[in-house]
Parts: sequence; structure tokens; C-alpha cells
Amino acid sequence: MSDQDSVIEWFLENQRDLPWRKSTPWGVLVSEFMLQQTPVNRVLPKWKEWMDRWPTPPDLAQATSGEVIKAWDRLGYPRRALRLYESAQVITANHDGQVPSTYEELLALPGVGDYTAGAILSFAFSTRAVVLDTNVRRVITRWHQGEEFPHSSLSKAERALAEELIPKRSALWAGATMELGALICTAKKPQCSECPLRETCAWRAAGYPAGTPMRTQGKWHGSDRQCRGTIMAAIRQGVSTLSEISWTDEEQLFRCIAALKAEKLLTQVGKQLSLPS
Repeated sequence: MSDQDSVIEWFLENQRDLPWRKSTPWGVLVSEFMLQQTPVNRVLPKWKEWMDRWPTPPDLAQATSGEVIKAWDRLGYPRRALRLYESAQVITANHDGQVPSTYEELLALPGVGDYTAGAILSFAFSTRAVVLDTNVRRVITRWHQGEEFPHSSLSKAERALAEELIPKRSALWAGATMELGALICTAKKPQCSECPLRETCAWRAAGYPAGTPMRTQGKWHGSDRQCRGTIMAAIRQGVSTLSEISWTDEEQLFRCIAALKAEKLLTQVGKQLSLPS
């Protein structure tokens, strides 16, 4: 049995029961937008809510941007909600309401980059595609290159290696390597004794040399991200004036409001703030 087959068999026995794995191409697309920089446990309830409310792209396309932003709630990075909304509108207008199935068409959708296009092709259409998120990159880097962590930027050589490793069961391979990185080959405290690649892992053979972790986000407390989140949470809860928003740094508050307005995530008339209509 090849290494790839071993990983796939491990996956078939150990994969999490995630609802988007049994969903429509639209359900897969929604999950990929939500899972960007957000943990699975936070996405699960919100994905179910969205799919119940907007089960197809035309359903979401008929909503207002304010409804979409409010429904996004505290998933974070609400720009993703608008890009998903815009993608639903493009799919409805240009693809008869059906998620497109080619790389070029997917890449043309708002908010869809190389990774997301590959993931949708693989998970929704079982098409051979390179799917390289942080988890997959870490698995391949340890297994083939003997380093603890991948470099911060994806190189052509890394992408070429990932493409070369794709077996015939390509859709299963994408999901399997992602799951392996999420559950076993984790960034901290990997469970190497349970890994199906342990016998051929170059990092294990080299004695687990320490590497430099990929850059993570800066502190949350007092950051613009926290300030923006505070503003959006207040607006969603019915706060309508600047004076009602609890934030001590007035300059930062005004700066973040200006940025949110520029991104069309809220509107302002005088001192009155609201979600876009």
C-alpha cells in the first residue's frame, strides 16, 4: 500500500462528520468562505443556519447586504460575508444559479482565490486539484522535506511537489491530508505515533528538528480587529449612535468606523450608524 493509500484509509476510518462533506456544491462553497481563519467548531452552527435560510445561491442573492452581515454575526472578518453575497449574485446572474465547476470560473467569483477554487473543485466536484491550506502544507513539509513548518509563502516548488503527490483518488486525498494536519500532524504536540506516514516521515527520521512557526495574528486585546468586532456587534444588536459604542480610544474608534464604511460593512448619516440596506 502506498503512503497516499495509507492516508486515505486512515481518513475513511477517522474523518469527522462535517455536514458540508455531504452537501451540495453551494454548501461546500459556503463552508470554504466561513472556514477561512475561523475554527470548525464556530463554523458548524453558523453554516447550518445559513444553509437553512439560504439553501441556494439565488436565495442568498435576493437578501440585502445588511441581512447578510447581520447573519454572519461573530464569525469574524465580515468582508467574507459580502464577498460570499457577491459570489451568490454572480452565480445567479451568470451561471443559472449553479456553482461553476471550472477553475477559471471559480477564480472569477468575488472572494475566491487559488486555495478556495481548488477546494471547491476537489470537495464539490471530485476534480483533481491542488488544495493547499496550512494543515496540508504542514503535513507535506514534514513528510517530504523534514522540516517542522512550511515557509510563510508558498513557493512554485512546494506547489509542484503537492501536485505530484496527488493520487488517483484525488478528492479523498485532499480531504485526508487536510484532516491529518488538523487532527494528527498538528502545529503543536503532533501525535506522530498515530500517523499513517510515521514510517516514511522525513521530519521524524531527522529527529524532529525545531523550525520556525508560520506567523500568527497579533494580539487581540486593544487591536483594530477587536475594535471593528465591537463596532459590528453593537450595530447588529441595535446600537445606532457613536456615543453608545463602548471603546476608550476615540481615534481608533473613528479610524475603524471609517474603514468599515469604506468596505461597505456599515453606513453613517451624521452620528447615526446602521448596517447597509
